[in-house]
Amino acid sequence: MHTLIGRLAAIAALVLARAVCADAAEVKIYSTIGVQTALEELKPKIEKALGHQLTITFATAAILAKRIEAGEGPDLMILTRQSLDPLVKAGKATTPAGSVIASSGMSVVVKHGAAKPDIATPDAFKRALVAARAIAYSDPASGGASGVYFAKLLERMGLADAMQAKTRHPPPSGNSADLVVSGEAELAVQQTPEVMAVAGVDVVGPLPAELNNVTVFAAGIGAGSQNADAAKSVIELLHTPDARAVFKARGLDPA
Repeated sequence: MHTLIGRLAAIAALVLARAVCADAAEVKIYSTIGVQTALEELKPKIEKALGHQLTITFATAAILAKRIEAGEGPDLMILTRQSLDPLVKAGKATTPAGSVIASSGMSVVVKHGAAKPDIATPDAFKRALVAARAIAYSDPASGGASGVYFAKLLERMGLADAMQAKTRHPPPSGNSADLVVSGEAELAVQQTPEVMAVAGVDVVGPLPAELNNVTVFAAGIGAGSQNADAAKSVIELLHTPDARAVFKARGLDPA
């Protein structure tokens, strides 16, 4: 009798598990590396809350936008506003309420333990760049927002020619702070949450307010997504107090 009851309980548990699996969705997400560390920390909590699996592809927003333009269809995309807006206009994505999730500026890092230069003012920052043996920032040719902006900033500051010979770029989707750790560069400039995530560096501080560039990160639902409701739920969970605290701890300003 007890054996029969045990078998029935096991069968019931199996049926229930299959039912849960049938209801569970795999939410395909394309996310910019600008929010990678925060999203990786939040992923298990969101999966537990929704009962869905999140499959996340990380790259620069520019690279992901090109893939979506070419026909790839994630359920949810978390990109820079600059990359997301054209996709919305092209009918590749929609932006529900609360689509803006966070923003961040750019910061300078040095190798852990190294002297931190004065970058408090535009003039001080300019002197620090000129004095550096080598600097690193994202290759603007890859389309990354921080690299494109910083290349233009060097031109604006009249330093483009002077810095060309001592500029180093990481590979696409790479982190300029890694070049500081390896000794290839003395200073690295990139989105604050990205450089903060690299072990072996110290954050000098943000670029002077007059020179800094704030990037807005926003979420869109992929056109034709079969998991649009689940994707919307992910966006909602990215606005909870717990998620906001994670964003802040990772160098982002939550929306």
